[in-house]
Amino acid sequence: MTEELMTKDTGWEADATDAPSGNVPVVAVVGRPNVGKSTLVNRILGRRQAVVQDQPGVTRDRIAYDAEWVGQRFSIVDTGGWDPDATGMAKAIAAQAEIAMQTADVVVLVLDANVGVQESDSAAARILQRSKKPVIVVANKVDGDRQEAEAAALWSLGLGEPVAISALHGRGSGDLLDRILDSFPEEPTGSLTSVGPRRIALIGKPNVGKSSLLNRFSGEDRAVVDNVAGTTVDPVDSLVEIDGENWILVDTAGLRKKAKFASGTEYYATLRTQSAVEAAECAVVLLDASNPIAEQDQRILTQVVESGRALVVAYNKWDLIDDDRRYFLEKEIDRELAQVAWAPRVNVSAVTGRSVTKLAPAIREALAGWEQRISTGELNQWISALVQAHPHPVRSGKQPRVLFATQAGTKPPRFVLFTTGDLEPQYLRFIKRRLREDFGFTGSPIEVTVKAREKRKRSGKGGKRTSKGKGH
Repeated sequence: MTEELMTKDTGWEADATDAPSGNVPVVAVVGRPNVGKSTLVNRILGRRQAVVQDQPGVTRDRIAYDAEWVGQRFSIVDTGGWDPDATGMAKAIAAQAEIAMQTADVVVLVLDANVGVQESDSAAARILQRSKKPVIVVANKVDGDRQEAEAAALWSLGLGEPVAISALHGRGSGDLLDRILDSFPEEPTGSLTSVGPRRIALIGKPNVGKSSLLNRFSGEDRAVVDNVAGTTVDPVDSLVEIDGENWILVDTAGLRKKAKFASGTEYYATLRTQSAVEAAECAVVLLDASNPIAEQDQRILTQVVESGRALVVAYNKWDLIDDDRRYFLEKEIDRELAQVAWAPRVNVSAVTGRSVTKLAPAIREALAGWEQRISTGELNQWISALVQAHPHPVRSGKQPRVLFATQAGTKPPRFVLFTTGDLEPQYLRFIKRRLREDFGFTGSPIEVTVKAREKRKRSGKGGKRTSKGKGH
């Protein structure tokens, strides 16, 4: 698998509240298998979203992602390898690429500069010339000046000047994006709809069955499985279909201890796992149902909650437990995992396949809670009724009041309370508990912060009151 590509996200969150109206330009990235299309898509997105592996045929469907460059939003479509002579599954993949070409506003044809023009490249060029659409030829894998001359040979396709880039290292990507924006039509046809697969991280202690679960979903041995703990070191991305929907599952290294106490390979594996969790939308934390819940299990769950990801708890190896173990496990869950009682729970066996189909509905439920939004009017009616029925305790003759509430964001849901003074931690926990009871937010951590109004101060003359309007 290739190295992690990007440095940071674009910073734009495609929320329902800020989604643009009207159509946006659509860019289709096409080319032969394994020329670096998905790597280029990741480079344009500014984050690792499309699945990338050093083998052809990883991308099979046309997958659209929302992108932005210098304030211009557009939709970029990653496609499978296009080959006019393909048969079987490859033919179906090529058909998806052809649909992407037909429906795009701009087509980016990617070629490997080190290989040169192949017959399938020439066939694609002839089709694109007849389409009358703006086409940008990209000479990928140009990592130095030596390949510049090889990239110039792509003029022979008759589609204009090729853009020499290295999608992996970022060379020339800015110039390419400028060319793409210059090619956009005045009236684009597409829309910003995130139809790309959701990214799900499988995390847990070593040897809890993460790789076995990934292999069960994929139907093949994509991840190495061994009884020796710590077999997986690097995160492994796989595009799999579960319950009729495509998902990106990320198999991660087992988290044995805190990163600052790890050493060598284990230290870097822990850091990469933490990065994989941050890059995911939902984390499925696997626990070994046949063994007691350990402190490390709790630490992993806390890490997911603090990262703000949606959460599903999967108790694996369910085929190994008997009635006595089930009884004690229920007691352990009530005692040890009360802090994540809001997370969907699924009992599975990666080895036998027991109930693994229940994971997809649980993930969907968690993601729905992660993206849930309450209108400001409804939220303030709710908070007014709550504080009236259960006012904040009086301390030292003072009783802070909640003046206004708003949901500041989603993924995870974030709430801000504007008050006359600081609220006690117990009262904040009470509000969070009631938020869950009345609105759900299943599978998602929620954040509640307080902005207390500053006290008015007397001025030095005339006894006039002054105030600073900012909270803290």
